Amino acid sequence: MRPLRPQVRTPRGLLGALLATFAVVASLMTAAAPAQADTTICEPFGTTTIQGRYVVQNNRWGSSATQCVTATETGFRVSQADGSVPTNGAPKSYPSVFNGCHYTTCSPGTNLPARLDTISEAPSGISYGYVGDAVYNASYDIWLDPTPRTDGVNRTEIMIWFNRVGPIQPIGSPVGTATVGGRTWELWTGSNGANDVLSFVAPSAITDWNFDVMDFVRATVARGLAEDDWYLTSVQAGFEPWQNGAGLAVNSFSSTVRTGGDPGTPDPDPGGPGDPAACEVTYGTNVWQNGFTADVTVTNTGTAPVDGWRLAFTLPSGQRVTNAWNASVSPSTGAVTATGLGHNARIAPGGHLAFGFQGTHGGAFAEPDGFALNGTSCTTA
Repeated sequence: MRPLRPQVRTPRGLLGALLATFAVVASLMTAAAPAQADTTICEPFGTTTIQGRYVVQNNRWGSSATQCVTATETGFRVSQADGSVPTNGAPKSYPSVFNGCHYTTCSPGTNLPARLDTISEAPSGISYGYVGDAVYNASYDIWLDPTPRTDGVNRTEIMIWFNRVGPIQPIGSPVGTATVGGRTWELWTGSNGANDVLSFVAPSAITDWNFDVMDFVRATVARGLAEDDWYLTSVQAGFEPWQNGAGLAVNSFSSTVRTGGDPGTPDPDPGGPGDPAACEVTYGTNVWQNGFTADVTVTNTGTAPVDGWRLAFTLPSGQRVTNAWNASVSPSTGAVTATGLGHNARIAPGGHLAFGFQGTHGGAFAEPDGFALNGTSCTTA
């Protein structure tokens, strides 16, 4: 902005001109101030949380070249994507946003993993932003496993290719077409050596779509690549770039998984009031200057077992988790989720489990305001 030069005036006129100038500058500064600063991640497996319920991950695993993603309020964009890899092999990375659990990281308050035969519907919405000077696919991934696992590789991966740019193809070979969600897709099946892959490839690019994830899950079960008693562990939307990729964006992403009840009945708000509560939490702390430990006991007060338990809560400002035991706790600050490990992923009716973590804090110490077990609010003892 070009600086304003007040003219020589009488004292009263000069004061008025200065006040008017300051008002214009303040107005411009206020209009330009963003509602929330975006977060850029360049660490290969760095993550951050958006909307208080989804995880954005850089997930650069197939190349040593720099890749950065910038998380926005509603999605993310690839802000740097150096290097390239051969198009007849695996991609460089999978920058993405997800609901659920991926390699021990779970999104805050998620009710995944969830058994397939308990899910009434899983509505999702996605809006992609594409570029023309890269080789990539826009891929929506759905992960299924016989167990409610929150770490490692799942048994079956469903890939929905919303767009394909360049000489690349899905894993395996084409096996015909299928109509799912009211659209016709090229169907590919294969294995990457660690899991089965079923790919639905759009004949032409899709930019925006609202759909039910369970339509693709049921099609996968019908082909014998999953069973009704398996678990949906995560849904993810992002890109697989082979060459370049800067500018690719998930403009917006939403994912809800509704279990039990009638379709259309929303899940309880994580951390909000639940009626009745099917769990009780005891939160004991040992606090010292700049540090603390928390010993947490979760009791299942319901009549059914809780499989793949996830306890969501918000750490007060200034607190950060440095390590945990008997559970995975992520992210390290803000709205976090503690997730059971392989040996303690189930809480029997009337049973309880204990886990803990160590952390740092600044200023006055406080405890979380509330807890939610798999989306249901808990009472506190």
